[in-house]
Order: sequence, then structure tokens, then C-alpha cells
Amino acid sequence: MGASIARKLLEAHSVEGAWNPGSEIAIKIDQTLTQDATGTMAYLQFEAMGLPKIATERSVSYIDHNTIQSGFENADDHGYLRSIAAKYGIILSRAGNGICHQVHLERFGKPGKTLLGSDSHTPTGGGIGMIAIGAGGLDVAMAMGGAPFYLVCPRVVKINLIGKLKPWVSAKDVILEVLRIFGTRGNVNAVFEYGGPGVKTLSVPERATITNMGAECGVTTSVFPSDEISKAFLESQGRVRDWTGINADSDAEYDKVVEIDLSRLVPLAATPHSPGNIATVESLQGMQVDQVCIGSCTNSSYKDLATVARVLKGKVVAPNVSFVVAPGSRQVLQNIDKAGYLADLIASGARIDECACGFCIGNSRSPASRGVALRTSNRNFEGRSGTKDAQVYLVSCETAAAAAIRGKITDPRKLGMKYPKIAMPRKFFIDDRMFIFPKAVKDPSKAMPNGMVSRGPNIGAPPTNSPLPADISGVASIKVGDKITTDHIIPAGARMKYRSNVTKYSEFVFETVDAGFAARARQARDSGRHNIIVGGASYGEGSSREHAAICPMFLGVKIVLAKSFQRIHTDNLLNFGILPLTFKNESDYDRIDQGDELEIPGIARSIASGRPLTVKNKTKNIDIPVVYTLTGRQKQIVLAGGALALQKQKSIR
Repeated sequence: MGASIARKLLEAHSVEGAWNPGSEIAIKIDQTLTQDATGTMAYLQFEAMGLPKIATERSVSYIDHNTIQSGFENADDHGYLRSIAAKYGIILSRAGNGICHQVHLERFGKPGKTLLGSDSHTPTGGGIGMIAIGAGGLDVAMAMGGAPFYLVCPRVVKINLIGKLKPWVSAKDVILEVLRIFGTRGNVNAVFEYGGPGVKTLSVPERATITNMGAECGVTTSVFPSDEISKAFLESQGRVRDWTGINADSDAEYDKVVEIDLSRLVPLAATPHSPGNIATVESLQGMQVDQVCIGSCTNSSYKDLATVARVLKGKVVAPNVSFVVAPGSRQVLQNIDKAGYLADLIASGARIDECACGFCIGNSRSPASRGVALRTSNRNFEGRSGTKDAQVYLVSCETAAAAAIRGKITDPRKLGMKYPKIAMPRKFFIDDRMFIFPKAVKDPSKAMPNGMVSRGPNIGAPPTNSPLPADISGVASIKVGDKITTDHIIPAGARMKYRSNVTKYSEFVFETVDAGFAARARQARDSGRHNIIVGGASYGEGSSREHAAICPMFLGVKIVLAKSFQRIHTDNLLNFGILPLTFKNESDYDRIDQGDELEIPGIARSIASGRPLTVKNKTKNIDIPVVYTLTGRQKQIVLAGGALALQKQKSIR
């Protein structure tokens, strides 16, 4: 039988293992990207490895998340990133140049290559035919040093697209339909591969919108073919030399095939508080809207903003609506300006934000109390917007524009106007001066500002963990429910300025769930007891933010016991020496309460020998069987206390 695109690209980069879904494989990484919210720690970890330079074909450091300068911390960390990039040969994308995924697609994405990024929406690159995977910063740091990336050989699900989208229905509605079909659970260690005649009707930015939000399904990545559409996009970027054709074999095997008729789709919305809560826009019509935000790495391309500008041309947004537009890149901003679309947006009353993540991560533009916000971003977790009780709906640019005009949720098909046709530039205006490209110098210190790495007072060494104890004796320091996201574990928004100061950032672990957790955990840690987190299903959804593992580790967490985990967070827990365990029987979740005294005698020996584990609930005098699934490599990591600790052990030997 033939091969899928995913199999072709993964096998072409294979370093260890064979194609056997469910087994562990390792692949060579061609490119990496980081953003400033996760990259600072990633580069601190890279420094700790003691390597002289990067080993990848291309690594890019983007400053796009913490661009709001409230206090010295963000500015100091950006100085650190500039000096690190100069020292190690990394391209730096300066603040204001745009959101990492949008910019990388425009300037660096190459069909057939592998991309590992310290951001969960790195699969955006699958829109141009890359195997693009989100991971924790430590995994990215190791890949920059030349280490392979380990993953579970995935199941490949083909999503066969037929037909063509009707007016007022867009790529955002396609991925919302995918979320309706697959949900946010049960898709771990899978790849979504798009094919069928409908693919030819979608541009690269539209494909990228779809692969971007595949992350909300929990898949490893999503990928489209590289075809004449991809070639035309790269030609418009002056990079046609980077194109190569990639298609699945006609007789390729898939674990599952799902067909979506694009012509039958209607405008959709993800309702509060999950990207998986899908409803038709028509069913929500009439709800008053307080805020409309257009942008983020999901929907901020030239076509997205040009479409909105045409819808709003000659109109002014409703008086009850705060209307924000954030272009995805400086290139998008410059090109919509040259085409006249920016003037139309400004005339309509749009507040133009800088080319950054901004409202999507909750560091600005928080809605009013109990406010209804329509956003074109990719996540609507409770409180993520910066307002705990806000009601955030995820919609297409067309639906967002309709709400901005009418002041209420409106099916854009009911606007009574002709759907605007946007002519895409054959050649974009390109200005790469906001990149700092590494200089070829023999002495790296001569390339750095002031000849040294810039370290503000917020910068600290990455914390290390101790080996897994012979026995676990501790307390269920917190018990949480299903779908606990990394935002719940360690907050985004304004708190992210402490990302390079783990001691400070740890004060806010589970802040939005239980503000007393950090103090309890510190007290248990300082008294010699181990902290155990008890969670529900799909624990660790959302961001690749490894601080959701680092900070609990710093507070003395040794075990997370949950019904199920999401992929990236599982890897991050292991990387920092926290053992993820699952209930053998999910009903046993109800047999542990917060504050219960828990023990796992002989845990280190059992892990080393592969013996089963039992959690002893001393408070209730019951035994609870638990399950772990670790490869030999992962056992070594967790027993050593994390990947950095293991590396140090090996270097000492």
C-alpha cells in the first residue's frame, strides 16, 4: 500500500524507530521557532547544555507575546533574547514584526521540512506542507542542539474535503466543523491529513487557519499537500525556490477517513468556554455583543483583514461594540495599507493593535464584566481573555465583521450585501528589516550587544529537580476536574512577564482555580512531604507552556494523577521529573479527596522494573491501582528527575 503525506515526511526524517503507530519514534528537526513567553526559558535551558551554536538548518526567535511593557521584566527579557540570538546564530524577529506562526509561514516555512516550536499552534506550518509540531521549550532547546525529537508514531486520519465553500463561509468554519466532529478529547497521538478535491479551493493562509486550530483537537499536528496553490503562495513571497510538491499516494492507508462537503457548511461558532462547544451562528442570532476582536495567529492574514475591510467600508461599528483589529504580521499591515484596506478599517472605528498576540493571550483588551466578545482567535477558555466572567465566542472574520456592524451576533449571510471578492497580490511587498539575521563571525562575543549576554534581574537559571524518590509520601494538595488547561495551571496574560523567574511565577500556580494552592504546596515541600495533583480528563489542554510543569515541580509536585492527559503537557511533566499517572479505573477518581494522605511505596524500583503501581490512600484506608505508560527513555528521564538532570548525569559519567 502507498504512504500518506504524514508517513512520507516522518519516515524521511526518521532517526529511531519504524513506522508502527503507537510505538515511539524519533525524527530530525530542520527548523525551530520560539516565542518570547516560552523562548526565554528555552534559551536558558540551551545555555545550560553548554553548546557553542545551534545545529538546525534554521532557528527563529520571535518576540510577539509579551510586547506590553508593564514593568521592566518584558523589556529586560527581550534584551536577553537579542543577545542570545546573536551569540548562537539564531534569527531574531523583533517586537512589532508579527506573530510567530503568521510570519514563519510567510518568510521561512518550507514544504517537506520539519518544524518544532515552543508554542502549541506551531502546526500552522502544516498549511504549507510541513510536519510542524508544538512542544515544550526544553524539547525545542534540545532540538536546536541537534538532538532528535521523540514522539509517538501517530495514527493518520484523512479528512477528505469535497465541494467548495459558499459565500460568507470560511476556513474558520471548516476547522470548527472538524472540532464538532472530533471534539477536544480522544485525538492524542493522531495526525489530521487533509486531501480531496476541496483542498484546491483553499489558499495557503486558509489551510493554515485549519491546521492552526487542529491543536484544539489535541492532535500531534495537521498537514495539507504542497501543490500549485502552495507554489503560488511562495512565489508571492519571493520564495518559489523553497517549493517542492508533496502529495499522498493514491493508495495511501489511513486509520480513518472522514469526509466534509465544504458546500454544505454554514457559519459556526465555538461557544463558552471551549473550542469544542460548537453551534451555528444562526442559532445565536440576536445576542448583544460588547466586543469584537479580529486577529491572532488563526485569522490575521491579508485576505482575512481585506475581507473585513470590504464588509465595513463606508460603515461605522455599532456604538455598543469595542472593535479591535490586530494584523498578524508587519507584512500584512504594510500590504493592507498599500491596498487601501487599512484606511477603511480605521474609518469604520477599528482600534488597530500592534502585530502581536495581544488579546488572544489575555494581556490586553479584556472585555467588560460579563461581556460578550466575538473573537477570531483559537481559544476561549474561561478567564483567558483577562475577564473571569466574560463570554467569549470564536468565530470567522466574516461573522465578527457582521457583529461589529449590527452590535449583535448576526449570521453574515443575512447582511444583505454581496460577498466581497479579494484579489490576492501576485507579489507581496516584502520588508525584512525587522529581522536581525545572525552575523558570520568567529568570535560570538563580538556579535552580541556589549559583548555579552544581557541578563536583567528577572532572569534566573532554569531550576533543576532531584531524582524520583524511592517512595512517595505526601498529600493530594489539590483536586481538579476535567479539561484543566495550562491556563488554569499557570496563568497567561500579565503574569507571563515572570516566565524567566520561576520562583516568582510559581506563586500563581492554580491561581484561578484555588488561590491557596501555592502556599499549601510550599508548606508541604518545605516539611519534606511530596505534593500530588489529582485531575480529571484531558488534563493539560491548551498551550505548550512548560511552566505548567516547571512551576509545580519547583513547588514539590512529584506526581500528577489524572483520568487522561494531553500530549504536550505529558512530555513537559516528564521533562521536569513529574510522573504522570492515570487511574486504572476512572471511577477511582471519586475515591480521593483534596487533603488525603497518599503513599506509593517502592515507586522508583517499580518504575525501573516495569512493575504495576498502587496508590495507598491512608486517609481512607484504600488501595487504588494506577497506570503509567513509559518508554525506556522516558523511565530514565523521570527517574533522574528530568531531562536536564539526566543529561548532567550522563556528562558526569
